Amino acid sequence: MKKFEEKTIHSTEIFKGKVVSLKVDDVLLPNGKQSKREIIHHPGAVAIIPITNEGKIVLVEQYRKALERSIIEIPAGKLERGEDPAVCARRELEEETGYGARELTYIQSFATSPGFANEIIHLYAAKDLYKIEEKRELDEDEFVSIIEVTLEEAEEMVKNQQIYDAKTAFSVLWVKLNEM
Repeated sequence: MKKFEEKTIHSTEIFKGKVVSLKVDDVLLPNGKQSKREIIHHPGAVAIIPITNEGKIVLVEQYRKALERSIIEIPAGKLERGEDPAVCARRELEEETGYGARELTYIQSFATSPGFANEIIHLYAAKDLYKIEEKRELDEDEFVSIIEVTLEEAEEMVKNQQIYDAKTAFSVLWVKLNEM
């Protein structure tokens, strides 16, 4: 048994959508009592820290309906069923930025919202970038603009909450600590 493990007694699927599903689990707590857990299942995602040959970080700005605002973030995207994260990272980089990368380095994977979702993001650094001659098309419901910033500009964007999501704030810190 894992420390503080909660055993599932019963699980009910509430919603199954195109991207996520929601279930409610009845669980047995470590103290013997019961509780309910609402859990979102997500297929996982990748995120990429593209760094130009001039040392700038390539970011995208897009509207996020869940937040009711536009935010600036690193390129990212959902994994397709059975897709290798590195393949997805290259595809998302090309789609969202128009760049390809000769060097793609895995950094780490992490949970985005472990209190209620099982989404894992696989983070990569992309270097030795080059412009794609025939840029891949964005998804039909995706609208982005590209911004290239210095590390100092990205840090300021975190401070003033233009960069508002955890994966991008983490990525800015990673670039700073690794002196990219």
